[in-house]
Amino acid sequence: MTHMTEQTLVKEAPVKPHLPDAQTVTEVKHYTDRLFSFRCTRPETMRFRSGEFVMIGLMGDPDEKTGKVKPLLRAYSIASPSWDEELEFYSIKVQDGPLTSKLQHIQPGDEIIMRPKPVGTLVHDALIPGKRLWFFATGTGFAPFASLLREPQTYEDYDEVIITHTCREVGELTYGRDLIESLKTDELLNDVIGEGFWKKIKYYPTTTREESPKMGRITDLMRSGEAFTDLGVPQINPETDRAMVCGNLAFNLEIKEMLEGYGLEEGANSKPAQYVVEKAFLD
Repeated sequence: MTHMTEQTLVKEAPVKPHLPDAQTVTEVKHYTDRLFSFRCTRPETMRFRSGEFVMIGLMGDPDEKTGKVKPLLRAYSIASPSWDEELEFYSIKVQDGPLTSKLQHIQPGDEIIMRPKPVGTLVHDALIPGKRLWFFATGTGFAPFASLLREPQTYEDYDEVIITHTCREVGELTYGRDLIESLKTDELLNDVIGEGFWKKIKYYPTTTREESPKMGRITDLMRSGEAFTDLGVPQINPETDRAMVCGNLAFNLEIKEMLEGYGLEEGANSKPAQYVVEKAFLD
């Protein structure tokens, strides 16, 4: 009987192979028809800096000619902080997207592929010391900042943390809003970082299509000066301000130009400066 079971398993194996670098999904949350987040196990040996990304994915469809199956991998910012026992990711759903058309259907207990070699520019090491830290995000570009907002060093290094998040519709702000709200009652973080650490955060969500308390693209609101007035802070200054940017390509280029107009220089792991842009991310 045991022999038969083993034979059966051998025959079934090609249908659902054990994924290379497999991690197990532990939780999935859907926010809109375009956005979801999920958590998975973390390799015991994996080390990363808050703000970095890894390659994750699933096995693709068999090749029509050869029948071979290759992994579909994409760069995903790790949304959980470096100290978390699990890994969290925040993703878009593209119905005809090679990966996300499949990834959006994962359930707890399923496996995903993860190459455990984290990299990225949105790390504290790439910035020189400053007083105020700006996070500029569009869409799922919020993910690395979800990590950095739960990283003790963020509050050790800066007196003030401003997170701007521009989305098309109100529902797309839910993930970020809920996370920031949760910091107020997070006993562990309040204990480790310091009671009321979250008071250093200024959250500035805007929408571009659906009606909300603050409409407009963050770049336009900065050019007009409205964003600085709303936040009660002076215009960005290279002496005091540092910035991290993660959004769609057009947004990244526009913000980059604006920051350089304010006098900030782009930094890197090898040469820290006043702002950094995540080049691997495309919303």
